[in-house]
Parts: sequence; C-alpha cells; structure tokens
Amino acid sequence: MPDVEDISAAEFGPDVPEQTRVRREKRARLLAEGREAYPVSVPRTHSLREVRQRWGNLRRGEETADVVGIAGRVVLARNTGKLCFATLAEGLSQTDSGTRLQVMLSLAEVGEEELAAWKSDVDLGDFVFVEGRVISSKRGELSVMATRWQMAAKALRPMPNLHSELSDETRVRQRYADLTVREAARDMVRTRAAITRSIRETLHNDGYVEIETPVLQLVHGGAHARPFHTHLNAFDIDMTLRIALELFLKRAVVGGVERVYEMGRVFRNEGIDSSHSAEFTMLEVYQAWGDQHTIAELIQRIILDAADLLGSRQIETSKGTIDLDGEWRWLSVYPGLSEAIGMEVTPQTGIDDLRALADKHDVAADPGSGAEKLVLELFSELVEPTLIQPTFVCDYPPSAQPLARPHRSDPHLIEAWDLIIGGVECGTGFSELIDPVIQRERLTAQSLAAAAGDPEAMQLDEDFLAALEFGAPPMGGLGLGIDRLVMLFTGAGIRETILFPLLKPS
Repeated sequence: MPDVEDISAAEFGPDVPEQTRVRREKRARLLAEGREAYPVSVPRTHSLREVRQRWGNLRRGEETADVVGIAGRVVLARNTGKLCFATLAEGLSQTDSGTRLQVMLSLAEVGEEELAAWKSDVDLGDFVFVEGRVISSKRGELSVMATRWQMAAKALRPMPNLHSELSDETRVRQRYADLTVREAARDMVRTRAAITRSIRETLHNDGYVEIETPVLQLVHGGAHARPFHTHLNAFDIDMTLRIALELFLKRAVVGGVERVYEMGRVFRNEGIDSSHSAEFTMLEVYQAWGDQHTIAELIQRIILDAADLLGSRQIETSKGTIDLDGEWRWLSVYPGLSEAIGMEVTPQTGIDDLRALADKHDVAADPGSGAEKLVLELFSELVEPTLIQPTFVCDYPPSAQPLARPHRSDPHLIEAWDLIIGGVECGTGFSELIDPVIQRERLTAQSLAAAAGDPEAMQLDEDFLAALEFGAPPMGGLGLGIDRLVMLFTGAGIRETILFPLLKPS
C-alpha cells in the first residue's frame, strides 16, 4: 500500500477552491483507512448500456436475482436517510438514456457502515463501482440495488454544472470538462468520426491505399505556407514540420502505388482565427491516370457520401441553404472576376490597371504583389464570399499552384481548381505537373523567392525531382481540409471541430 498522505487544509494553499480542498481531504481519509481511491481495476461485468439492453423491459417494481457489477461516473445523487439514489454515466453520451443507469443503496442491503461511507465519501464526478441485483424501482426506473460498492477513481475537482453553460474559453481549454456536461460537444466528436470513417470507406471502395508519410522533413514543400522549424539532435540537422502531404504521396505514385491517400496532421506557422489553426487535418489523394476532372468527381463523391451518412444533402447556414445535390458549378477565375466587377480582366491585364481595381474596390493588396497575385487577391475578396453553392473555381494563373501542370488549351493558365462551398474554400485539386524539367524551373523560382525573404515559398526538393525523373504517370491530386468539412456540416468554428485545439496559454 502506498504511503498515506497526511494533508491538512492549511497545506492546500489559499488559491485552492473549497470543493477541491474537501475532496482532497476525502481522498486522504480513504487512504488513511486503507481503502483505495484509485484501484487498478474493478470487477465490472456489464456496461451500463448492456444492462439496459438486457433488462430494459422489466415491469414497474419487478425484481430479479441477476447480479451485475457496473461502473460509471456519478452525475446525479440523492441521499435520503436509509435509501440513497445515484445516476451513473459512461462513455461519450452521458445524457443518453442508454449510457445512464440508476443505482440504489439501502441500509438493509449494504449495512450501516457502507451506507455512511457512501454518503461521506462520494461526490458528483467520482467514478464508482457498484455490485447488486437488477431491479425496476417502484417508479419503473431500471436500477441496480447495491449489495456492495467501492471507489473507482476519486475526482478532486467538481464537475461543471449540468444545467449551466460553460464559457467559450472554458469549453476549448478544458474540453474534458466540456465533454462531461455538453451533448453538443460529444455530438461533434461523433460527427467528425463519422465523416472520417465515411471518407476512408469511399476511398477504400475505389481501390485507394492509405499510407503514412514523414512529419519531420528536410525540405518544406507542397503548399505556400510558413513552416515550423525544429532540430534533430541525432543528425545535428535543422528540419521542419510538414506543411502538406503532397510530395511524399507523389513519390509513392512514382513507385507504383497508383491510388494513394493520407489523412493526417499538417503544421503551418501562420495566423489562428475562427477558420484557421496552426495544426489541422488534411486529406490528400493522388490518382494515376487521372486529371483535375476525375479528381473533382472524386471529391464530390466523398462529400456526398459523408452527407448521406449524416442524413441530408441540404445544409442550413446563415448564408442560406446549401444544396449538395445536382451538378456542381465550374467557374473560371478571370471570367468570374470580370463578371463581379463589371469589366474584363484577362491574363494580359496590366499591373497598374489591377492595382487601380484593388483601390477602387477597397481590396488591401500587398504592395509587392505581381499581376497574377493581384488577380488572386481580387478574386478572393470580391468573388469567393459570394459562392454559396458548391463551385469549382478553375483556370488559375500559374503562380497559384507551382505543382499543377499547364492548361492543355491555354498556356497562361494551369489545370487547377479550388472547391468553394458556403463562401469558404474546402478543398483544392489539379492535374499534377509530372514534367521534371518544368517542375525544376517552378521550384527554382520558388526557392529564389524564399531566398529573397518570402517565408511561404517552397524550397527546391532534389529528392522529389529525382523521383519525377524516374518517370511519373499522368495523375490528378486533391487536398481536402477535414476541419473545414466538419465546419461545413456542423456550422461550428474550427476550435469546436478540433477536439483539443492549440490555444494561447492563459
């Protein structure tokens, strides 16, 4: 038996809340009496749900001789003289009747000493084990009439009030507390799990292979983003955390894994707001012998399958109803911008005219932006927020995606799209650039921009270029933000969709 702590109230310090102080004293008393506050295990024989499924049809007041051992968190308690009542909960759905069960402790069944111990030692939030007969109470409540009980884990902090709202800050900083009291928080966990399961099933049924690629990388690439830097002591080299999954997945396609995907965390050392996080989950898929159109069909099927699993292809938002059914629109960047501003913009439009347009429409463009970047900034500000129904924004200028191939019918464009739903980018896809000579030129330009001080520019990845030089088949690729997809289906901000989001220390 471990050493018993003799903790007096004075040793807790002035900042310890009174309820925590009392609970610590109870823990110390349990140990002093030789009773375990945190046993290695308890002899549980049934989950609460199993008890409900097997004995849920008992008549009012009916008793059985069936003895079960159950365990759960005490979420409600009523101590009334010779008979005590408590409600235990388990699992994600602690407000679901299937995972809640009443226990009863009577003087006649457990004895005076054990009943007194229950009243003095058990608080809301504690995990307890109860053994006893399955009965239906006089009011028809399925219950376990205890013959013995023991502490399974003493909670030293009180549970949040089941009937009052936690602050937004508390909900994300103490998600464990949020989950214990708020059904919406548990629903979010289930919804996200359902979406990721649906995605994997869709891809598996299409013959895709899921792999894992390195998180620690020597060269950051695959996206325009500022990386996190770290140092590997074993090799004494600087490394970065991956900003995308792309370049290693393409290596796999070169090696013959023709349909491949990964769903994993990526890390970008950028702004954090209601729709951006420094670490988030990305799905990337690559398909040999595909292009931007086959990969667009795939992402549409992925999203529709997830919608069907959740129950509806119509999503109600503050911007109106999003209808995922039917044909999804394709919108070219330059014609889309031209229509929005009422004048023609083409790849030949000069930089001065574009800057004048930015000033006219109050678009805060970067003074160092070139013509292509200005077009993208204008489109992002003036057009994207208006695209509520699913829209593939396509025909981008080359600088938008250095890893996309030139357009088959217009050398001023690339074969790439962004999927906009509800005014927010949810995914991106393109016909992949597989010409190693052109790819070297693109990455060299990126590395020069990085050397000139652009923190988001990609670096020259010689090993990736070597892989392309072995020969890569034509392919299409897509990226889908899992957090953004959950946000679309739930209407929640990104801090709600990520179970444990990265936060500034309080």
